[in-house]
Amino acid sequence: MSLLLPTPRSAGAATLATLLSLALAVASIPHALAAQQGAVAVTAARMLDVESGRLVTGVHVVVRDGRIERLADRAPADMPVIDLGDATLMPGWIDTHVHLTSQLSAQSFMYPVRETDVDAALRGVAHARRTVEAGFTTVRNVGAPGFTDVALARAVERGDIVGPHIIPGGHSLGVTGGHCDDTGWRPGVLERDYRSGIVDGPWDAVRAVRYQIKHGARVIKICATAGVLSFEESVGAQQFTEEEMRAVVEEAARHGMKVAAHAHGTEGIIAAVRSGVASIEHGSILDDAAIRLMKERGTYLVPTQYLADVIPLDLLPAPIRAKAEHVLPIMRQSFRRAVRDGVKVAFGTDAGVFPHGENAREFAAYVDAGMSPLEAIRSATVGAADLLGVEDRGVIAAGRLADLVAVPGDPLRDIRVTERPVFVMVGGRIVKGR
Repeated sequence: MSLLLPTPRSAGAATLATLLSLALAVASIPHALAAQQGAVAVTAARMLDVESGRLVTGVHVVVRDGRIERLADRAPADMPVIDLGDATLMPGWIDTHVHLTSQLSAQSFMYPVRETDVDAALRGVAHARRTVEAGFTTVRNVGAPGFTDVALARAVERGDIVGPHIIPGGHSLGVTGGHCDDTGWRPGVLERDYRSGIVDGPWDAVRAVRYQIKHGARVIKICATAGVLSFEESVGAQQFTEEEMRAVVEEAARHGMKVAAHAHGTEGIIAAVRSGVASIEHGSILDDAAIRLMKERGTYLVPTQYLADVIPLDLLPAPIRAKAEHVLPIMRQSFRRAVRDGVKVAFGTDAGVFPHGENAREFAAYVDAGMSPLEAIRSATVGAADLLGVEDRGVIAAGRLADLVAVPGDPLRDIRVTERPVFVMVGGRIVKGR
């Protein structure tokens, strides 16, 4: 088995390919056993039609060769049936903000100087499996070193590892010394350029976009503002100029791609929306003007709310902890305002800040902020699919990918049942359940 990594460092790529292939060979064994590549009908006591909001009974989802062939009252006589019993069947969920190759820990702030891309890739294999077994059949990975998320995406597509469909972002783009840079080291350590996402000026931004796309990125992420888990003094100061952001958006659009903007502070949020980004990630400090502009432009908010309750503050260096304690309560208030005022929401968690596999706990955070259970589920299905521009998933319908998840009971009555999926299918392959 071989793994082709799109990276300019040929020697490093060969090493990463060799080591990652060994891990993939082991990880592929249970995946092969779970594969259901022929035809099967899946049924449960209820199916949630996420578009109408109705719970439908007596439906069999007929799956053939990785796609939903049709919905039927009964299964074909010659087809095996998976009957999930007292469960609710839904489209597989989509998490639009994850970091599969990282995990916050007491050591993670030293990863950039102590670890290699190989470590990140191997870590991502385990995280991808936990994520899909939690019911998330598609993720948008917003930033990874060495294009390791591109490698993971290809490994999943080949069937080498258990994981969700991955929309990789490659390196996040940011300014020198900003949130997307590796800072805190002496001069000469981890000096980066446009190839690894550090850009200064519109033309540099264009080159960075082209380079990420060349090596497999399918979405571009920018750091419009400062952030929490980095060593800048501010948590929300605007970093990219609007001219730089517009250059990124226009170049990405020429290649048919969207731009996600990490943005905490109000001025940076407004500048990013004006530049044409598809989504604001976090959106911690929203005011009336920012909310109004997001609604006018149809910009999605990806709120990453659950992490505010569980981020391990004791693991954070003192200056970073101070920023987290300052901005997280404001982030909750901003999200409530956004929900109340009708800003479009796409489900996103920032998994990697908290343990991978806990992604579904984000649903309850949305309901606590004022969304109905159905609205929360739509944010992870039709809403997320719309943000990502993917028309082959997000609903259970003929011709769509056979990405399915089932939960016990009725999620419209108790959203927390989403935290206990009993069955997950990705592209017709069973990764959890019968």
